[in-house]
Amino acid sequence: MINLTFAISHDDINEFAKDYHNRPEARVIENAVTKNGVKAASFNWHSIADNDPHFSIELHTGDVADQKQSGRCWLFAALNTMRHEMQQKFNLPDNFELSQSYQFFWDKFEKANYFYENVLKTADLDHDDRRVAWLMETPQGDGGQWDMLCALIDKYGVVPQSAMPESFNSNRSDGINDVLNNQLRHDAVILRQLAQNKASEAQINDTRKSMLNNVYRMLSYAFGEPVQNFDFEYRTKKDKKFHRDASLTPQTFFKKYVGWNLADYISIINAPTADKQYGKTYTIDMLGNVVGGRQVKHLNLSMDDFKQLAIKQLKAGESVWFGSDVIKYSETKQGIMALNTYDYSALFDTDLDMTKAQALDYGESMMDHAMVLTGVDLVDGKPTKWKVENSWGPKVGTKGYFVMSDAWMDKYCYQVVINQKYLSDEQRKQEAQEPIVLKPWDPMGTLA
Repeated sequence: MINLTFAISHDDINEFAKDYHNRPEARVIENAVTKNGVKAASFNWHSIADNDPHFSIELHTGDVADQKQSGRCWLFAALNTMRHEMQQKFNLPDNFELSQSYQFFWDKFEKANYFYENVLKTADLDHDDRRVAWLMETPQGDGGQWDMLCALIDKYGVVPQSAMPESFNSNRSDGINDVLNNQLRHDAVILRQLAQNKASEAQINDTRKSMLNNVYRMLSYAFGEPVQNFDFEYRTKKDKKFHRDASLTPQTFFKKYVGWNLADYISIINAPTADKQYGKTYTIDMLGNVVGGRQVKHLNLSMDDFKQLAIKQLKAGESVWFGSDVIKYSETKQGIMALNTYDYSALFDTDLDMTKAQALDYGESMMDHAMVLTGVDLVDGKPTKWKVENSWGPKVGTKGYFVMSDAWMDKYCYQVVINQKYLSDEQRKQEAQEPIVLKPWDPMGTLA
């Protein structure tokens, strides 16, 4: 252990100031950055030409959706991949959407029960133990993972947005999140006390059921009670024919109109850190939503394999759910994600470079947003840029679509969801392995 103490002296500060004043460009840069901000002062306008929105492989996917002021990107992206196929198969209009609010309700309800489960599992630990502290930091939130959506659909099905439309709280979730997390922390105190006092299983289960009754009521007030039966009405895009399918349930709607075998779709990650071998599968302790539902599971592959699988799926006409660190070097108005979008290193005359593994290990980057790959530009068989369907509405990018450079994908993309039929035989064998359990705070456990 190195034991060094270094206090900044006034002589040090004078030396730093002298170096600053000896730089002829310093005053001009200071004026530009203080007036315009770091991003505007470092923006590289050449990135617009380098990332023009044209692609050799491009799927038609209709209008983009808008998650508004909520963290539901993972739900939007996943449901978008399903609606793309529905739009083609049933000639649905470009603005057709599946209900994100319906999934949002059940996700929060199930997350509450999953939280109670983990509270009881850790009840013998001190409240300041890192696992307990991690649980209490955010008992539930808006984010999620592909496997978590599959767990919801397996249990609750899906509905069109017309059957359960958006509400104020689904569009802006901060209010209900604050109150619900308050409730869950309050409930955690009671559950931990019951467990520590050796209460009977029946008493704990009755208490937990009462708590879930409260959560159901709170969520119904916030989002509206989830629909159980509905009629699906629509007019086809091309010939404008009207259709009505009466008395559907969310499960029968999913089976008839989506029809996917969700077990076919698996999570592929690229995590090049020393603790995660390629060709191995991983899960994350205490991460999920539905107790007894589908487990979060990732197969870690090289970036080349990661991209080739995505290309195979796009070539077959299927869009690709993916997770990335969207904030890094991303220009929202233009809809560009590229490493040359902002030149922070040149602006500040400093070295900011970190490998992907270093960025993950040291908290500089992690997955924070899910979107959909809907195209790719191939030159001599190699990808140069990708078309991305975002869920931030049509006023950003090209009517809501972004361009992602291939180099940006290498550095800041962490996850794609791929149909197993596109995997090699060896990759299928690897995916079938029992997953290695990672700690709750591992960066591969962050939620989009």
